[in-house]
Amino acid sequence: MSGFDLQDYRRLVIKVGSSLLIGGDGHVHRRWLEGLADDMAMLHQQDHEVLIVSSGSIAIGSTVLGINKRRAKLEDLQAAAAAGQVQLVHAYQEALAEHGIAAAQILLTPEDTENRRRFLNARGTLARLLERSVIPIVNENDTVATEEIRYGDNDRLAARVAQLVMADALILLSDVDGFYTADPGKDQEAEHIPEVNSITEDVLLMAGETRSDIGSGGMATKVQAARIATRAGCSTVVASGTIDRPLTALAGGGKCTVFRAEGTPAAARKQWLAGVLEVHGELRLDDGAVRALAAGNSLLPVGVVEVIGNFRRGDVVTLVDPRGNELGRGLAEYSSDDAGRLTGCHSEKIEERLGYRGRSVMIHRDELVLFDNER
Repeated sequence: MSGFDLQDYRRLVIKVGSSLLIGGDGHVHRRWLEGLADDMAMLHQQDHEVLIVSSGSIAIGSTVLGINKRRAKLEDLQAAAAAGQVQLVHAYQEALAEHGIAAAQILLTPEDTENRRRFLNARGTLARLLERSVIPIVNENDTVATEEIRYGDNDRLAARVAQLVMADALILLSDVDGFYTADPGKDQEAEHIPEVNSITEDVLLMAGETRSDIGSGGMATKVQAARIATRAGCSTVVASGTIDRPLTALAGGGKCTVFRAEGTPAAARKQWLAGVLEVHGELRLDDGAVRALAAGNSLLPVGVVEVIGNFRRGDVVTLVDPRGNELGRGLAEYSSDDAGRLTGCHSEKIEERLGYRGRSVMIHRDELVLFDNER
């Protein structure tokens, strides 16, 4: 039995490697994907929220366009990604539709997870899809990515997505069943490590290179992804996807390696917010807003009485009570100009004040930290 109990984790990011999804003919391995869709239906029935980060668009597109991946120029790979992405998402859409589950396509670039304003936009979109039980199919936007500005592999992209949505667990499915002391394909003495509590330099050195002609990532990228995710409070699992219904096998105690998270996603986000040195503005609140925040709610415009400073959406601002005491910090959902126009405004009046349909909150509860009562 593995040390990973799927029932302990509600929000899951599942990364699917190209070597699993793409057959030897360069097309989608339909039977395997149908088994994965069966797993997705099982997870939905158990009230899990699921996102899929899927490789495969370039591999499929290279087959469609007759491109040799290893000799192709960047423009050729971008064209292959464009051609392959259509087929990739359609394959997921068809497989999930058999279970009455809707799919959505999300294409990201590094700026979408590193830039705070675009981060909030992406987070909001993904949150709404999950609320409606839609499974987002996420991939890097390879049609516009360059060698200088890209994630480089979908393991790291999956870790950033897990960080973005505050996932409880990241599951990396590939052609290996966990982390070993050495590459088991080259060293018969390599020993499986079922659990890693800290990603040290020794752990990084043990990671090997890719053995797949289809994918671009190896164990090294999986360990690096695990380091990103665990620091964000998200446990990471490396497990084999080479069998039918790999998540069912994992739920039944299948072999894997668990990289244990450092705390929880919420605690990690709040620790980051509390430690930010550059604060761009200040929101002064009334007593009703102070009580609402203490109860774990988001900050609504109606509770803001004054906006101080010059900031943009996504900047960190400080929250102050009527007596001038600093309560905490959060990521602003509005610029200082729009926030100033919304002071004391009820949510249903936001469109009337701004002239467009804005967001209902000034700061979302997931993006704020209270210094006296962290939640």
